[in-house]
Formats: sequence, structure tokens, C-alpha cells
Amino acid sequence: MILAEKQCASFASIVVTMEEVLIDSVQNSLRHLLYHNAIFMCERLCSEFPSETNLQLLAACYLQSNKAYSAYHILKGTQMPQSRYLFALSCFQMDLLNEAEVALCPSNEPNAEVPNGAAGHYLLGLIYRFTDRLKNAAHQFNQALSKDPLLWSAYEELCKLGAAGEAESVFGESAAECIHKQYLSHHVGLQSDDHSVVSSRQVAESVSPRQLRQLHSNNIKGNSLNNNNGTAFSGRVAASQPNNNGVHAGTPFYNTPSPMAMQLSGVSHSPPPIGRNMLPNGPPSSSVCADVSPRSTVKSTLQAPRRKFVDEGKLRKISGRLFSDSGPRRSTRLAGESGPVANNNGNGTNHSSKYPSISKLGSAAFRSVTVRKGQSWSTETINEGLRSDLDDTRSNTTTTSSGSSPPHDARSCEHDGSMARASMSVSKVASGALDVLSLLKIMGEGYRLSCLYRCQDALDVFMQLPHKHYNTGWVLSQVGKAHFELVDYLEAERAFSNARLASPYSLEGMDIYSTVLYHLKEDMMLSYLAQELISTDRLAPQSWCAMGNCYSMQKDHETALKNFQRAVQLNSRFVYAHTLCGHEYVALEDFENGIRSYQNALQIDARHYNAWHGLAMIYLRQEKYEFSKHHFQRALNINPRSSVIISYLGTSLHALKRNEEALAMMDKAIIADKKNPLPMYQKAIILVTMQEFDDALNVLQELKEYAPHESSVYALMGKIYKRCLMYDMAMLHFGLALDLKPSATDVATIKAAIEKLHMPDELEDNL
Repeated sequence: MILAEKQCASFASIVVTMEEVLIDSVQNSLRHLLYHNAIFMCERLCSEFPSETNLQLLAACYLQSNKAYSAYHILKGTQMPQSRYLFALSCFQMDLLNEAEVALCPSNEPNAEVPNGAAGHYLLGLIYRFTDRLKNAAHQFNQALSKDPLLWSAYEELCKLGAAGEAESVFGESAAECIHKQYLSHHVGLQSDDHSVVSSRQVAESVSPRQLRQLHSNNIKGNSLNNNNGTAFSGRVAASQPNNNGVHAGTPFYNTPSPMAMQLSGVSHSPPPIGRNMLPNGPPSSSVCADVSPRSTVKSTLQAPRRKFVDEGKLRKISGRLFSDSGPRRSTRLAGESGPVANNNGNGTNHSSKYPSISKLGSAAFRSVTVRKGQSWSTETINEGLRSDLDDTRSNTTTTSSGSSPPHDARSCEHDGSMARASMSVSKVASGALDVLSLLKIMGEGYRLSCLYRCQDALDVFMQLPHKHYNTGWVLSQVGKAHFELVDYLEAERAFSNARLASPYSLEGMDIYSTVLYHLKEDMMLSYLAQELISTDRLAPQSWCAMGNCYSMQKDHETALKNFQRAVQLNSRFVYAHTLCGHEYVALEDFENGIRSYQNALQIDARHYNAWHGLAMIYLRQEKYEFSKHHFQRALNINPRSSVIISYLGTSLHALKRNEEALAMMDKAIIADKKNPLPMYQKAIILVTMQEFDDALNVLQELKEYAPHESSVYALMGKIYKRCLMYDMAMLHFGLALDLKPSATDVATIKAAIEKLHMPDELEDNL
């Protein structure tokens, strides 16, 4: 009888609403990537309990399943900050950039904060970038980094804009202190009880800025990233504080509100335990403080000991929030329904998006959608793991009667132990943060130098990475791109091949890899790569760029153009596909459409020097030399170390009769890349025009060592010998040129020169 009464009392304390069950079902479906089920259950939720917070959850379901148009329609006209962020995200994916900007920055509220913190600033930066407001874009990306130093995507965008600061300063001590302060504010904010609190001053002193710098210097000396420290923030949490809009201002994912305040209602608070599973579905070992068990932190003075009964496990399956210890805990949770909305940031992947790095925004929306007024549903997921640990703790904790209290000495010991654990926990977070930031410094600096086309410097920086990070798909792709820009196609092919072995599922850089194989004339390898990429992902633009390069190598330019256009259709923001379309139009001598394709590429990325170079080549062929020089100069301003661009700029200057400047450019191009035969050949042509035949022959003699099988070199030497009336030498070099099997056009030109060998140049010019 007594047991039955206890069970009835326990069941009476459990209030499970239909709304909670539906929310749990949606969350569980999203965690397991069951988007169709999540949408169905969330539609039931919104029908039964219509509210804007539930609409946010439904919008997140739609965005996760790539149905931005559905999220757009259900959120149109909503006013909550989190709703505006999700609406802006859906507009961005639908290419409605003006509406997205208005949602993030309402015209009637010029001083309003951008919703969703760092992720909101990042999204606004992308909008500014694609509407050609690059200074504003750079400002927003910097704002995002200031709020979340670990938002790597923002730094990537700054590098692409050429506006990134040195990684040493971006991921330096200020970033470490920012992360430390955010963690500290959470760690101290929950400890307010007089008997067991660790004061903010005591915890702050436990890891001072000087200790941070010492940790930083030790990390640089050691230069080792172990697995524990490398994943230090898989379980990071910090307090979110509402801003003027009633939204938690721009806090990253490790600023998730902790459930411990609700867990220990009416309990003398000790330092909050760091959960072993803070990230959804994360491995327990990845938590920074996995060795600090919650069992050691919960005091033995629980006023209302939790009754356990036989059906508890079954009820736990229904909901992670079912078990409330007492009335105050439940009322505290329900009272929070009128509170502000929590916003959290996160990163994910979704290669099907047509915008760069947009998948990070989608995952940020996934983590920051609010299901309760005052608590985000990502927080609810985190709470379930902490409640589970806390429930186990309570079952193992020796409790006294509700009116009793432990002796003073016991409280003092617990106070000292709590302070020691808090200091150790903060120290571990600081050390882990520095480990992550030291890794990002190397990768960030290498990527920044690569975007500035200081490719050799970038390669040197990447070599500083530990082997386990260097031998990853992303890093090896960046190494391959650097070698590609250095016109070292053999090394580029080797790096991309290793990237394929490291990450056969990744398409990062595979469009450039296909171009490398195109230049190497590796038709079999290129065909195999194209087929592999198509089988991996038919909806990725990289796959169709590889297929287009395969047809272009076979001189089937019309089919190649169709493949490149397919890549543009799949992702209209994929800049390299537009450039490749331009190349094929030029090969088909459709200069008008070629110019249009290059201009489309520049509208997406004004620093895409390949498009400037393509426009300049068209104008050079059309003999619009001033236009050609201007566009070559624009390309050179972006990539000042390109020997090819410098030599073609010299060619434009030569066509404008500015021979001295042209010679200076050719000398500069030769110094930039001594293996490139083009500037030496062009220099010889300029010297012939200036009738400096001896100097021209010296240049060509040197060029023969670098390009011994180039027929045009011998043909030009034959012409020079003819001008010098050395007919035997001229005939010899014309014959050598024919022996090297030049193209049909060159064969006709050489044979015509042989027929007119003894004809004076004046008569030849008149003919």
C-alpha cells in the first residue's frame, strides 16, 4: 500500500504535455536526420499549439531538408529575432538577397542588433559580398569573428576578399581570452548560493591572462595537438545573456544556457558539472572535462530526494524531460515560457547548397531554433544528457532529511573541492582553446597567403602542420591549388591525388584537379576522375566541370560547354564554372558570349583573376590593345606573381608600340618563373621588331634548353637568320622546325617561308 502511494505521488509530480511530447519527437527525428518525420510531427505541433516559436522549429525542419521556400512562406511577416534570422536564411538560399538584408537589418530599426550573433553577422556579410559591397562585407565578417573566434567560415570569406588580417592576430591571445571569458561567465553565473559558491574573483584568478600567455607559449614550444585538447570544445558551454531585443546576443554554440539551474532548484549549488555529451550525438570522450564527474559535484543536501520506481526507464524513453524532482523545478521550467529566445551558433555541412559555406548557416539555424520561450531546443537536447547524469548522481548520493544540513567542516571541504574543480575545469578549457587556436593560426595563415597568391609562402606554412592534419583532404587540396598557381602541374597532380586518397568522398578542389589533368594531357586519368565524381555526386558543379574538361581535351567544345553550363545551373555562384564557359566560347570564337561569361564570373568574385585574364585575351585577339592592357593589369593587381599574366601584359604593351616597357615586363616575367618559355619567346619577338637580332638569337639559344622540342622557336630563329642573310642557317632551322611536327597552320607558314627564302624582305612584305 505504501509503495503504491509512493508511485502515485511520483506519477503525480510528472506533468507531460502533448506539446512536450511532440517537441521531443521532432528533436529526436532531427538528431537522427529523419527530416520527413520531423516535418510531419512539427506540423502536428504547430496545428495543435500555434506559436511563433513552434514555427521556428518547423522552419528549421524545412531548411534542414533543403526546402527553403517552405520556411520562407511560414516565416514571412514574423518579428521575433530568431524568426527573422531563419527567414533571412531562407531568402538567401532562394537568392532573394534584398529581402534577406531587410530581415536582418530592418529599415525602421537602424540601431537594432543583427539576430543570432556571429551567424547573423556572417550571413549579412555574405549578402553584402554578393551585392558587391565588399567593405561592408569585410566589416560583418570581422564582427562575426569578434563574437565567435572559432567561426572559421568568416575568416575564409575575409581571405577570399583579400581583407583578412594575419592569422597570428586573429587567432591570438585576444581570441583565447574571448573564449575564456565566455566560458568563465557561464561557469560563475550559475554559482550564487552563499555556502557552496566559488566567487567569480576566485575563479578568474585561477586562470589569469598571464597564465593564458604561459599556456600559449608552452603550446607553441610543444607544437603538439593531442586528441583530448584538439576536441576541447566538443562540450563547451557558456552563459547567454539577453540583449535589448530580448534575444541572446550573438553567443556561439558553447554559450548554450545550462540546465543545471533548473536541475538544482532549491538545492545548495556547487560548481556545475561539465556534461559528458554536450554536443548532440557526440562521443563521450570528446568532452573537455569528461574526467570531472557530475557525481562529485552534486551536494548531499537535496531537500527533496528523488524517488525511483520500476517504470522509470520506460518513461525516460518517452522524454528526456519527464522526470522532475519537485514542484519548484517544474514551475521554474514553465515560468520560462515568457522569457527571451536563445540563439546559438553552429557549423554543419550541406554540399547541395548553391552558396559557399551556406551549410554552416543551415546548421546554425538547426541549433538555434527555439521551442520554448526562454530556452532553445538545442539546449533541451543538451539538458537531456545532463539530466541523465544528474539523475544517476542523485541515486548514488547519500541524502539526509529535508530539514537537515551537513556539518560546517563538510561544507568547507566541499567548498574547497568545488573551487579546485572549477579552477581545473577553466584551466582545461583555456588550454584546449589555445590548442585549437594554434592549429587555426597555421591553417589560417596558409589559406590567407594562398588567397593572396603568395603560393610558395603558403606551402611553407602548410608544411608546419602536424602530419595528421596535413594529410587531410582540405589541406592537400589547398596544397594542390598552390602548386597549380605556380604552374607546377606535376606536384599539383600529386597533391590532389593524395587528397582523393585521404577523402574520396570530398569534392573540394576537384574542379582544379581536372584542369591540372587537362594541362598534363592525361586524358585517361581525367576521364576516370570525371566518371568517379559523377557517380559520387551528380548534383555537384565540380563533377560537371571535370566532365567538361574531359570533352574540351577532345576538342568537343560544344559538348564541353553544355557540361559547364550544367555546372552553372546547379550552382549559379560557382565562379570557376562561369570562367570555363568563357574559355569554351572563345574556343568556338563566340566572343560576345565569352565576354558575358567572364563578366558573370566577376560579378560573383571580383578577385577571380582568371576572368580578367580571359577578357584581356579576347580584347587582344580583337586588337583592342588598350582594353587588353587594362584587363591584364587588373589581373596582375590580383595575382602579381603570375609569369603568364606579366608576359601577356608585355605583349599588349608591344602591340601599343611601347617596346621598352614591354621588354621590362618580359624580364620581370622571366624572373617570376624561369621555367616558363613564353616570356623568353615574346622577348625575342620584341627584340626582332627592334632589329636587335643578335640579342634575339641569344635569347632563343637559351630558350632551346628549356623547350628543345618547340617548333616555333626554330622557326623564329630561321626568320632571324634569313633577315641576317644567313640562308644556310635559316634553311637548317626551318627544317628542324618541320621535323618537330608542328600544327597544320605552322607547317604552312614554315613552308611558305622556305619558298621565299631568297626573296628580299621588302618584296616579301609587299606580297
